[in-house]
Amino acid sequence: MFDLKDKVTLITGGCGLLGIKHAEAILEFGGKVILTDVVSIDEGNKVVDRLERKYNTHSEWITDRVNFEWMDVTNEDSIQNVIDKYNKIDILINNAAWNPKVEDGMGWKNKFEHLELKSWNKTIDVILNGTFLCSKLVVKKMLSTGLESEYCREGGVILNIASDLSIISPDQRIYDGEFKPASYGVAKAGVVNLTKYLSTYLAKKNIRVNSLSPAGVYNNQPDEFVSKFSDLIPMDRMAKPDEYKGAVVFMCSDASSFMTGHNLIIDGGRTIW
Repeated sequence: MFDLKDKVTLITGGCGLLGIKHAEAILEFGGKVILTDVVSIDEGNKVVDRLERKYNTHSEWITDRVNFEWMDVTNEDSIQNVIDKYNKIDILINNAAWNPKVEDGMGWKNKFEHLELKSWNKTIDVILNGTFLCSKLVVKKMLSTGLESEYCREGGVILNIASDLSIISPDQRIYDGEFKPASYGVAKAGVVNLTKYLSTYLAKKNIRVNSLSPAGVYNNQPDEFVSKFSDLIPMDRMAKPDEYKGAVVFMCSDASSFMTGHNLIIDGGRTIW
């Protein structure tokens, strides 16, 4: 039911904290991973090497069960060039994001009345437009490998990584005088709505589309921030990076075969308070 053996998963933003965890989840259940990111090729290959050592992934699939490809999610040609290298893509995890910093005394630039259009557009471009472009081109690939051009014979899955901020507004009080910009939550809300659109549009084509909304992943943030953030969560702590792996496997496998158009919120209860 949770088996992902030989399923090929393309992950955008694959070299970031959660992108690597998504890859681990797929590899642990037998899948193959195409990690994509805009980091340097050397950095991307280092991530691949770490995953190969951890999961002993060597096989005859190109080189290994996990590969790195440099890819810009805002550039259609860049995406298509990667897709064309592979015989099939069964699963797409749209994870790439642009999350403006709210630190170093420059957070005032994120205040709504000071937010520059360039910054707004960058966030929308990577998160929302990137999800649109990758989904559009991967869907074409999924359909082209079926017996009919309008049906994905083996079944396809798109998992969009959204955020708790697609549902609620950021609590600016926790940022100690800095500000979380409006663009991030707006883009993530757009991802959730696109998920719903695609789920109905692709349902009869045998492609399921869902989104996952994580919240407050711990990544060595300052103690004061962690304490303030934890106060917003009924479970009184931030998430561990590993705590989303089970959801990723569930949503990418046949365990969720009758699930589409759903936004799964895993936030320690934050959005219900």
